[in-house]
Amino acid sequence: MDRVQLADWVEGYERAWRAPGTHALDELFTEDASYSTAPYNEPYRGLAAIREMWEAERNPGEDFSVDAEILAVEGDRGVVRLTVQYRKPRNQEYRDLWVIRLDGDGRCTEFEEWPFWPPGSGGAPASGAR
Repeated sequence: MDRVQLADWVEGYERAWRAPGTHALDELFTEDASYSTAPYNEPYRGLAAIREMWEAERNPGEDFSVDAEILAVEGDRGVVRLTVQYRKPRNQEYRDLWVIRLDGDGRCTEFEEWPFWPPGSGGAPASGAR
C-alpha cells in the first residue's frame, strides 16, 4: 500500500457512507473483513455484518464534512487521522484514528477505529458485534 492507494480508499469510504444502500462496500471490504468501531469492542466480522452495522449507524442524507490526514503507511497497513463534523440535526464533531489493512486488490481486510468526542458531547461508538 502507498499513500495514494490509502487516500483513494478513504475517499471511497466517505462516498459509500454518504450513499444509500451498502453495495459500495463490496469495493471497500473483503468478504471476511473485520471492522472494529472502538478499542476493546468485539469487531464485526464479515461483509454481511459490516453491512448490517452500516445500515443501523448511518443516515445517508446527513450533512457532514470529513478532513482526513494520512499519518503513516507501513507495508499493508495505514493510519489516518480524521475530523468529522456533522451538522444539523446532529451537530456533533468526532476525531478518529483509523488503522486500516488493505489486501493486494486495495480492499480492506481489517478496519480498526479509535473514536474521540469533545468532552460532554455524548458521543459513542457503535456497540460492537453482538
